[in-house]
Amino acid sequence: MRLALQHTKGLVEAGCDEAGRGCLAGPVVAAAVILPPGIRLPGLNDSKQLTELQRDKLRPLIEKGAIAWCVAQATVEEIDRINILNASFLAMHRAIEGLRSTPDLLLIDGNRFTPYFGIAHHCVIQGDGKFRSIAAASVLAKTHRDDLMRTLHTEQPSFNWAVNKGYPTLAHRRAIAMQGPTAHHRLSFTLLPEEV
Repeated sequence: MRLALQHTKGLVEAGCDEAGRGCLAGPVVAAAVILPPGIRLPGLNDSKQLTELQRDKLRPLIEKGAIAWCVAQATVEEIDRINILNASFLAMHRAIEGLRSTPDLLLIDGNRFTPYFGIAHHCVIQGDGKFRSIAAASVLAKTHRDDLMRTLHTEQPSFNWAVNKGYPTLAHRRAIAMQGPTAHHRLSFTLLPEEV
């Protein structure tokens, strides 16, 4: 399916998406991206539909070709304090704030968002598979978060974050059961369901 260039003709739009909401460990990472109309990004799609290699090839093209882009995060401590949904919005707000150009409209992946002061927004369910700017944001959020989890893996290799990226795999949960949670685990999440 071809991704749409724009939601509203004549407006400068920034796509926003996050990565890591369903993880047991690590921050939630968000990206905001403003793309020029003529940019060529072969194979651009929702990051979940792409392979790691495809995402890694797209990332420098997006970062070089975008009018503006920013990646930001909300920490594990913030996730535990304000919950993952609000932490996701906080990370998006930080990414929007970091853009070197101010957009006229924010295209948000999902069905909910806390308004960002001074900029209108439009929520798009499965927007990362519908609009190029949101898809680009999803690629940046995912690749930057994966890099971060690979770095954390070097500190705590027994949790295998280089592979599972903090998601609730059986092996990840077994490691938590054997060693206990680390400072990078989200204590407000159910780390160990009864069946593990």
